Amino acid sequence: MHSASTPVRSATVSDRDALVARGRRLEYLTIGWNSFEAAVAIVSGLLAGSVSLVGFGLDSAIETASALVLLWRLSVDRAVERRERAEHRAHQIVGACFLLLAAYVAFESVYALWSRERAAQSVPGILIAVAAVIVMPLLGGAKRRVAAQLGSRALHSDSRQADFCAYLSLILLGGLLLNASLGWWWADPAAALIMVPIIAREGLQGLRGRPCYDCDPQAN
Repeated sequence: MHSASTPVRSATVSDRDALVARGRRLEYLTIGWNSFEAAVAIVSGLLAGSVSLVGFGLDSAIETASALVLLWRLSVDRAVERRERAEHRAHQIVGACFLLLAAYVAFESVYALWSRERAAQSVPGILIAVAAVIVMPLLGGAKRRVAAQLGSRALHSDSRQADFCAYLSLILLGGLLLNASLGWWWADPAAALIMVPIIAREGLQGLRGRPCYDCDPQAN
């Protein structure tokens, strides 16, 4: 019998395969949702001239790419050496994308504030932000549970991106609502600027391949 503190690695191969299958289903769900989220946010942002909406959409596109990498990682779960290399490479690629995104959002936000460029109201943008605030924490929590049972740093990191997306959604929603209800034109680029250090920090951690010590029993 297993005690409560016994690592999941001692579980049977079939048990682990079931967890991997669950993780793959969550990644397919992530790809579907984030692809839809990215399309709505980017199109709405371009039509409304909203820097924060476009930035949020690009972030969703990056998360879609990350989910594709996680599918690859889960496909080689039984090959430990390949799995570790895939995790490290994925962190670096996604980290670089986040840094590029931070640079884009920073430039566009500063330009919008300097030129006093006013973003139009965007009802679709507000609705997709509200939906993301609800969906992403649920998705992140489900991934964390699977990651803990698999002892997967990569999947745990991916779950943190879902939390990160929910946080950005709240910032985005605040800026869009202030612009729509009070006419505060600067609220949209200001909200986007708040996103920049959060996005950049995530990117730097990815480039450094920083491990997650709270999700791997052997890392503590």
